[in-house]
Amino acid sequence: MTMKNLDLFQNKLKEQREGLFTALKSDDEKVQAEGFETFVDGLQVIFQDAAKEYSEEFSALQGKDITAKEVKFFNAINTDVGYKEEKLLPQTTVDEIFEDLINEYPFLAAIGLKNAGLRLKFLKSETSGVAVWGKIFGDIKGQLDAAFSEEEEISNKLTAFVVVPKDLEDFGPAWVKEFVKTQIKEAVSVALELAFVSGTGKDQPVGLNRNVSKDAAIVDGVYPVKAASGTLTFATSQVTVNELTEVYKYHSVKENGKPLAVDGAVILLVNPLNSWDVKKQYTSLNANGVYVTALPFNLLIVESPAIESNQVISFVAKRYDAYIGGGISIIGYDQTLALEDLNLYVGKQFAYGKAKDNKAAALWTLAIPNPETIDGATVQ
Repeated sequence: MTMKNLDLFQNKLKEQREGLFTALKSDDEKVQAEGFETFVDGLQVIFQDAAKEYSEEFSALQGKDITAKEVKFFNAINTDVGYKEEKLLPQTTVDEIFEDLINEYPFLAAIGLKNAGLRLKFLKSETSGVAVWGKIFGDIKGQLDAAFSEEEEISNKLTAFVVVPKDLEDFGPAWVKEFVKTQIKEAVSVALELAFVSGTGKDQPVGLNRNVSKDAAIVDGVYPVKAASGTLTFATSQVTVNELTEVYKYHSVKENGKPLAVDGAVILLVNPLNSWDVKKQYTSLNANGVYVTALPFNLLIVESPAIESNQVISFVAKRYDAYIGGGISIIGYDQTLALEDLNLYVGKQFAYGKAKDNKAAALWTLAIPNPETIDGATVQ
């Protein structure tokens, strides 16, 4: 595809993703189901339109970006859709999906999403003791002790429905691969982002906005939502410095009281709508007549529709474990949507997410003041 066509293609995908975000944030399963159905329908239209206009471009990909194993697998989708046993997507396809997740979705890249095995083992250590000064050739007076502990976590299962219009299969395995890969990528990215931000911990990752302290009141596997650690207003330059100083000080101490260097490691997660209000507060006109946008302490701002409006989350990315694990298995059903002339596939992926301790992330209330008008002029 040409760059213009590719941009148009990506913009249409973005619209479908935003709609899916809105639906999956609802607690109503009916709303979620309808939202996913709308997402799938929209994706079908996008690809069917593209198939008609750009089939030659995608046909050229066969033999370049699709391996022999992938050709065999996606040809099997055309001919053996009635299978009920699980078949793993070729690893090259899984790798492409993972690379797209960390390259195309800012939050998933910022949080440090990693690809790991199905069963995750964490080796943790807490070091104690001090180095003691003494005379040369004197006794060794200090001893450093490291207490190691091993925790084993089983990833949560994430499932998604993959629907392939039968007409699309006529374009060959390269088209089917791209459609399946895009559908899985979009659905998984939205689900992971929502879970890593606000997941309850019950059959899903524990989100950044959840209290993971040792004394947290966990009820039926659900972690409680964090209380706000304070308010961020970005009202003036000095107020911004003071507020962000408190943010950095909060993260500079682990839950066990030990200090932690977080310079350049703190990320502020904001809703896309609120991000413009925040950017406005720290954008100014310099002496050369150029607008400059800069926050103190090199704080990085990342947008995510998963966070509620008028809330922000600060977190240290290296202190949150975010993983997807294992291959993606596919089960096909050729009768489920026969009347709609569609083939249904169920894809399964495994994921894990949890902060290392309760100081890795903090929830803040965003309360940017409204402009005040003085003598007819609008000022802050």
